[in-house]
Amino acid sequence: MSNLNNERVLLSRYYNILEENQIAGYLQCKHTAVSFKNSDSTEKLWQKHDKSCQEIKINENIPRQSLLDLKNELASRIFKQCCFCERKCRVDRGKKSGFCGVRKSRVASEFLHYGEENMLIPSYTIFFSGCTFNCVFCQNWDISQQICGIDIKPAKLADLISKRETQGARNVNWVGGDPTPNLLYIFETLKQCNSNIPQIWNSNMYCSNETMKLLKGVVDLYLTDFKYGNNKCAKNLSKADNYVEIIQRNHKTAHGNGDIIIRHLIMPNHIECCSKPVIRWIADNLPNAMLNIMAQYRPEYHANEYADISRPINIDELKTIKEYEKQLNIQEI
Repeated sequence: MSNLNNERVLLSRYYNILEENQIAGYLQCKHTAVSFKNSDSTEKLWQKHDKSCQEIKINENIPRQSLLDLKNELASRIFKQCCFCERKCRVDRGKKSGFCGVRKSRVASEFLHYGEENMLIPSYTIFFSGCTFNCVFCQNWDISQQICGIDIKPAKLADLISKRETQGARNVNWVGGDPTPNLLYIFETLKQCNSNIPQIWNSNMYCSNETMKLLKGVVDLYLTDFKYGNNKCAKNLSKADNYVEIIQRNHKTAHGNGDIIIRHLIMPNHIECCSKPVIRWIADNLPNAMLNIMAQYRPEYHANEYADISRPINIDELKTIKEYEKQLNIQEI
């Protein structure tokens, strides 16, 4: 099978939406009727949510209450005791921020991006400021490690999505920083949208179980980041606890709920401890995932303070990973 044909099989949901053979997930949720009350307990709402996600029934007209409305209500409750990511700060984000620094969502930039994977471009990328990680080598540290950008009302951003689609956007690419703290804002925006355009979740995947459940049915393609092969490196370089268990769990969930492209950034001196274990796990557990091995690491932000990652990767490190990947028959982009 040619690479292009294989790509279309592995990303069938994405291509079906692009070719108008399928409705984008968020529109399916928007057209799926769900009856609930704002006075219902959170437990009862989750029960209705999970049942509705298993029984998508698309109505021709938008119902009075939809599955997307229910997801929005659950997200609004999480927002008041935040556990969108696995740090689970439990703060009321209307009053204060947690680790990510995000209270009200702020858009650092939005534009048609031509630097993503070929099948995604032009991609309408919406960059949020703030992040659930504190990577010492972050190349976007100016927006991930400080809150910046502007407040764009959901209705305005919905209009921009429609505009960018007419300009050639193939998808909406929610990124950051990280999109996770901004899930409520994303749902509020999608409630205003009607474009049949794929939704991409471009994330470090340090999401909570609750967030992964809310993303089900909405996200068409997960564009994920799998950085580390062990918890020690994750703690040292991104200040993230229990990384491997959380990221593996969420990748399995994403793999079952939509198309998936996994990015792995090769870092100097982390071939044996990180790159090889990550690639091996993907080969063993996610046979239909596409992998993008990224070789563009350069020391940014505080990286020069860490001897192991204070230089770019060398040709031998790249060749080692490329050969290892071929041995495992990974579906590489």
